[in-house]
Amino acid sequence: MTFRVLAAAAVLLAAAPALAQSKTEEDLRKGLKGAPGNYGAAGCGLGAMAFKDQPGGLQIIAATLNGICANQTFGITFGTSNCGPSLFAQGTRNFVEANREVLAKDVARGEGEAIGALTVINACSDSRAVGAALQRRFGAIFPSADVSDAAVTDAILETLLADPSLGCGRG
Repeated sequence: MTFRVLAAAAVLLAAAPALAQSKTEEDLRKGLKGAPGNYGAAGCGLGAMAFKDQPGGLQIIAATLNGICANQTFGITFGTSNCGPSLFAQGTRNFVEANREVLAKDVARGEGEAIGALTVINACSDSRAVGAALQRRFGAIFPSADVSDAAVTDAILETLLADPSLGCGRG
């Protein structure tokens, strides 16, 4: 019992300088939304948000915090906790880059294989509903012929995640 109390006190003492650093609200929002940030050997997650890339024993504490809270896997999958774009976002980005012309045609029609693929990539529940939602926002997704792939991807993800009835990103 005494050893555990001493170990906990040592962890808190080691962590105090890192936790005392001022973090702006913007830094916290970036980390929560998945903007890739600075993290050390422990990887992304709650530990990275608390300790960033500080060297040494703090990375052990960061990794332990990531493991205890089980947030690293969630962060990688859904793009939170300083982990960068989610797997869904990265898959969508890759798909848009490889299939842009077909995707534009299918979004304009509200149906097609490209819509079906986006439904699967983003773990949405209903391809028809996804097609209808994307078709309604065609002008925002493809505002011009020279819109960037990144802008198309962002508009698609915004559309899919804004409507909870589509069930995207939950599976």
